[in-house]
Amino acid sequence: MNTLITGHHLELTPAIRAYVESKLERITRHFDKIVEIEVILAVDTLPQKEMRQRAEVNLRLKGDTLHAEESAQDLYAAIDGMIEKLDRQVLKVKGKIKDHRHESGKRLEELPADEETADGS
Repeated sequence: MNTLITGHHLELTPAIRAYVESKLERITRHFDKIVEIEVILAVDTLPQKEMRQRAEVNLRLKGDTLHAEESAQDLYAAIDGMIEKLDRQVLKVKGKIKDHRHESGKRLEELPADEETADGS
């Protein structure tokens, strides 16, 4: 898994980098099929002074890409909000994969039961 953390109009300190990496560990614990994580931290010059700090992430999975973005007054709050959104997306993808596999197992279990009743009639 490749992790790329970049900053736009922002100096990435070791503390910010460590904070982002510690938060991304939660995502990697939930889902192990991650190919690449790209995090972009930026300071925007928007007219809305309270929402200047922005954090966004592109998470590449096998066959899929997830994107989450959050703006806040504080950079750490923006990172936390972004991770929350990304975590919900990852759990949803994981659930879809798990449900799909589970459903095919149910069909296999139901098939022999149907054949037995058809043969017994």
